[in-house]
Amino acid sequence: MSQTFNELGLRPELLSALQDLNHETPTPIQSDIIPLMLDRRDVVAQSQTGTGKTAGFALPILQNLQPGNNGIQALILTPTRELAIQVAKAIQEYGKYCNFRIMSIYGGQSYNEQFRNLRNGLDIVVGTPGRLLDLIEKKNALDLSNLQHLVLDEADEMLSMGFVDDIERIMQRTPDNRQTALFSATLPKPIRNLANKYLNDPKSITIKGQELTVDSIEQRYYVVDDRNKFAALTRLIEVEDINSALIFARTRASSRELATGLVQRGFTTEALNGDLSQDARMQILDRFRAKKINILVATDVAARGIDIDDISHVFNYDLPDQSEVYVHRVGRTGRAGRSGIAITFVPQSKIWRLNRIEKLTRKSMIEGTLPTTQEIVDKRKEAFEEKIHVWLKRGRCKEEREIAERIIAEGIDPVELAAIALKMARAEDTKRPIQEFKKSRQKTEQRRDTRSRTRSKDRGRNRNEDRGRNRYEGEVKSNKKFNRDSAGTGRTSLEEGMTRILLDRGRKHGIKPGEIVSSIAHYAKIPGRSIGKIYINDNNSYVDVSDKYIEDVLEPTIDYKIHKNDVKISKA
Repeated sequence: MSQTFNELGLRPELLSALQDLNHETPTPIQSDIIPLMLDRRDVVAQSQTGTGKTAGFALPILQNLQPGNNGIQALILTPTRELAIQVAKAIQEYGKYCNFRIMSIYGGQSYNEQFRNLRNGLDIVVGTPGRLLDLIEKKNALDLSNLQHLVLDEADEMLSMGFVDDIERIMQRTPDNRQTALFSATLPKPIRNLANKYLNDPKSITIKGQELTVDSIEQRYYVVDDRNKFAALTRLIEVEDINSALIFARTRASSRELATGLVQRGFTTEALNGDLSQDARMQILDRFRAKKINILVATDVAARGIDIDDISHVFNYDLPDQSEVYVHRVGRTGRAGRSGIAITFVPQSKIWRLNRIEKLTRKSMIEGTLPTTQEIVDKRKEAFEEKIHVWLKRGRCKEEREIAERIIAEGIDPVELAAIALKMARAEDTKRPIQEFKKSRQKTEQRRDTRSRTRSKDRGRNRNEDRGRNRYEGEVKSNKKFNRDSAGTGRTSLEEGMTRILLDRGRKHGIKPGEIVSSIAHYAKIPGRSIGKIYINDNNSYVDVSDKYIEDVLEPTIDYKIHKNDVKISKA
């Protein structure tokens, strides 16, 4: 028999709020986390998107808080402002009968508003590390001396964005006797080190592999090379019964380019990425929820703020570098008891990555066949006929009927008139050509029959790929010399919207991509997601940085360090 929230010993105010939200039975992670946190134990939980972890830490915090206490009692750190807003909203819903004061704090907000709310008193703060540290160290506005509960939400994402140093400095300003809960989809070494250093005898909880993706999600893959991906995507959008679709692209530049291409093809699409202001992002998400747009192209970081239950399709337009990221993406569909479809494009040379994903999720993907031109034509005709039947039922065509009656009175055959009218109505469809698809020269082999050979290649080419060491596709891992032909001239970025910089440290100095990202993000105070491809040479390294932040990175007063050694940065 399933456990209920009532059996967890929660206060009546929280149970009433859960009843209002139609939450009766806790998820597995909630059943594990809530009793531990009610006992004020420190916790390290390896959890994925959509598992209910927010309620897992919010409910025990709300249970243990004391109304009217001076100072902030609970602090939740999140990697993005979208997630900060989402978590704060969820906590407000769970605690609406408890009369606690809750606020989300992040960059881009007015300092004056944040100062005013902090002076008036807050019980719970949800925020991003950069702005929180700014309020603590520079503005002296955020006092954590009375903190009782600290939560690090999506710690691995904060690591990838270069926030680890900021997190440590924040944790050092909190009382030693606080309760700490750390949530992370993956547990790379820096996250484990953080837990060992700052958590007190934490209890570890891990979601089992079979819980990572749900049975209601149909997982398909298509073997497509880069030059054919857009054609493959548009063909599938034409024939799939899409309620709303989320398409994942690797970079902000590619998300913009892809969204523009889809709009030009007649699909209602917008891009969600880090270039947008907070107001613009929220407006796009509101339009997506309201079905005013049904296709959203997003980067992984930007998608963290999306909490929508009825997404029917997730497209992995760019295959993620880590298997865990795939799980994050796919978890956006198949929610709240609904079915969902996850579609992944993969080049022949990357088939081995699918085997790794399947090993993690313990579910097999089905290889799909792309629609033919005739199937798309038939689908368009079917959709057009359905639209006609809808209008026949509505019957609101008074002016058009009068026109038809006048023309028929002139002796025109009604069937001929209807045919001409339909041809005119379909004019836009016939003008919209079906994207040509060029077959790849590589022959698609049966993946199941070549698994043993693929696995042996895995070990030889990327043993640590899923541990996050090779996040940056552009890293030169084996060449002794920097390959200027493959990486461009070394002076200009290969990606639109990015500028290439030069670091005077390379492979012989023992630096790694993650350390480069952390250093630049920390010292220049820019988001880690604004850093693109990284090329590591023997004596130096080339790094692509968003044009939006290039002046911050090249600021001459900044003293960059990696491994406590000075690093010089200049424009390539």
